[in-house]
Amino acid sequence: MYKDSIMDEMDKVLEVMKTLRSEGGCNWDRAQNHKSLIPYLLEESYEVVHAIENEDDENLKEELGDLLFQVVFHSRIASEEGRFQFSDVAGNLSEKLIRRHPHVFQNQSDLSPEEVVQNWQKIKENEKKDRKETIDVPIALPALDRAHKIQKKAADVGFDWEDPRDVRAKVAEELEELDEEWTKGGSFERMEEELGDLLFAIVNFSRFLKINPETALRKANEKFLYRFSQMEKFAKEQNQNFPDLSLEEKEVLWERAKKQGNS
Repeated sequence: MYKDSIMDEMDKVLEVMKTLRSEGGCNWDRAQNHKSLIPYLLEESYEVVHAIENEDDENLKEELGDLLFQVVFHSRIASEEGRFQFSDVAGNLSEKLIRRHPHVFQNQSDLSPEEVVQNWQKIKENEKKDRKETIDVPIALPALDRAHKIQKKAADVGFDWEDPRDVRAKVAEELEELDEEWTKGGSFERMEEELGDLLFAIVNFSRFLKINPETALRKANEKFLYRFSQMEKFAKEQNQNFPDLSLEEKEVLWERAKKQGNS
């Protein structure tokens, strides 16, 4: 019954998508293509992350549905063009999961989580061994995530730092080079290049700390937004218009928001 219920709901979603894209359906949905949907796919992915980090089950349920809709949408477009359909997507996924989990579906080995990851990577590499490039990372990834994956791929084939202290020193070196360009009034292009090198080095250092830089920056963003909203709240409580406050007055509110957040 449980399996039948899942299939019924999935069939309903596919049928709704078919109707939206058909003649007499929704003009907006009918006008979309793979490329026009990219912003929505990224947005829905991040909204899933936001719901997870907020530990909001109701919101997570909704956002996972929105993300699934994107998968169904792209599959429908491909189906209309005779390239593939949703069943191919689902079939490829199940085959891949079985293929990359031989310890479950073949020899029944009791592997540790670390061994599972290593095994997964070996199988993945064998599947893609015909590709010319060792480092194959999607260009559409957020820059911090992509840098993190690029560095990990390079490390996987032995191109990596041996001592974390050298990685930390590289961060200091790149910051110094940026300072030099800035101090002497270097060109925008040179400062942009040096800033990029600094960010790349920071991402590499985060990898050695086993911290995902995208996650760390996202949390820093949320922390700033919370403190800023508290500043505006404090100003309102004092019958003050926040934009009209001096920088010194705003600094006082900022410190108050920081203390409240740390209490």
